[in-house]
Amino acid sequence: MNSIGDWITYNANWAGDRPALRLGSESYTYTEMEAAVTKRCHLLIDQLGAKPGDQIAYLGFNSCEILFLLFACARTKCLLMPLNNRLALPEHLWILRHSKTRFLIYDNEFATTAEHIAADVDLQTLSLDTEYEAALQAAVTAPFQSLGSLDDPVLLLYTSGTTGHPKGVVHQQRALFYNALNAIHAQEMRALDHVLSVLPLFHSGGINIQTSPAFYVGAQVTLMDRFDPGATLNAIQEIRPTMFLAVPAVIQALVNHPLWNNTDLSCLRVVGTGSSTVPNVLLNAWHDRGVPATQIYGMTESAPAAICLPIAETQTKLGAAGKPVIHCEARIVDESGKLVEANERGEIEIRGPNLFSEYLNEPELTDAAFNGDWFRTGDIGHVDDQGYYYIDDRKKDVIISGGENIYPAELENVLADIPELSEYAVIGRPDEKWGEATVACVVLRDGQSLSKDELLAGFEGKLARYKHPQDVLYFESLPRNAMGKVLKYKLREQI
Repeated sequence: MNSIGDWITYNANWAGDRPALRLGSESYTYTEMEAAVTKRCHLLIDQLGAKPGDQIAYLGFNSCEILFLLFACARTKCLLMPLNNRLALPEHLWILRHSKTRFLIYDNEFATTAEHIAADVDLQTLSLDTEYEAALQAAVTAPFQSLGSLDDPVLLLYTSGTTGHPKGVVHQQRALFYNALNAIHAQEMRALDHVLSVLPLFHSGGINIQTSPAFYVGAQVTLMDRFDPGATLNAIQEIRPTMFLAVPAVIQALVNHPLWNNTDLSCLRVVGTGSSTVPNVLLNAWHDRGVPATQIYGMTESAPAAICLPIAETQTKLGAAGKPVIHCEARIVDESGKLVEANERGEIEIRGPNLFSEYLNEPELTDAAFNGDWFRTGDIGHVDDQGYYYIDDRKKDVIISGGENIYPAELENVLADIPELSEYAVIGRPDEKWGEATVACVVLRDGQSLSKDELLAGFEGKLARYKHPQDVLYFESLPRNAMGKVLKYKLREQI
């Protein structure tokens, strides 16, 4: 195997009539998917003039096109960059400039955003329904000689950064290959499986925990363009998937829906979850219906599968993240980098061929992320006497709300521009629906007044809606250490 693009070719030759991919009325066998990927290769090279190393950005909801482009990029040595469609225009502009993207393919629902981008960034934009469709029709269907190898970068995912700017996480094909092996082994995936994929494909978990690994083993994937609890429960009832992935907020929405108790879940042999600490009540919602719910720990940088809970232990080790996957190592170290004893807390570090290759155009950040060849996750955890890992806290200040990573620095950059404030900090507060809610803790300057609504108005158009503070709390002063740094753990205790 020279490229992950070969997965589709091999399965088309092995069992071409087997269902491969479906979304609504669209459906493809492996033979048809192979033809679709091959045509996208010719489109990228012959019609668009893409060169090896070019980024192909995609702005839209989940679609079969994203997956066709992923495997076409693997064969043409390009990089797919699925954009978070929930971001605000300034965030998109920053990412596209930073990545030096040449091509933006967009769904018509995002035409206005694409027009603003085209007016501000030097790139070629193609609407799926017009320019892109015309280029696709002109592309030939002849076999394409793959140019890619496992050493080539293929996927670029931007993740929010602690500095207030997102980081471009670059994955080589090798990382996706080993991630697939990790995910397949940990979830006991096989060719007869049918994956229902509802999480956004612009997230590492959505595209790489179950979706892309399914194409390695020749399984079937059904996409939903976006998550809706009623539609998801109807899909489980009607198409009978065997595997499903859900973050805690998705599980909560399903459990709260009127259809939950009447939906036959017996087709599901496993449900994967993670992204943040998963309350036992949400895990048991599946267990009580006879469906094992396994935890999958990782991050964008690990592609993401790094630590998983064996399916057989989902109830006996309830709450554990699990054990390192087959091609990834993990350890717990103290602040000096020394290994800690069992049941002692420390930072989780991981290493393996599934790790990212670099933060795009950020060599210093890339170097700082590693302790030798061990990646510093920034998460605090411990290992029990049986080798099971538990996630206790987050060393970094990331807030995970509804499965989305929100970094306080991004919000604090906005608060810094509000003249009425003398001090500010953003923290997460436990929330029953979203897991965590974002809270702005502020101190007004002497003689100034600023209402909650007025403060929140300062975020309009600057950050994605889901990042906006969900509450504002006013303080006389914020707790700080001797160096003047805000003690966020004290704020969390206070609220």
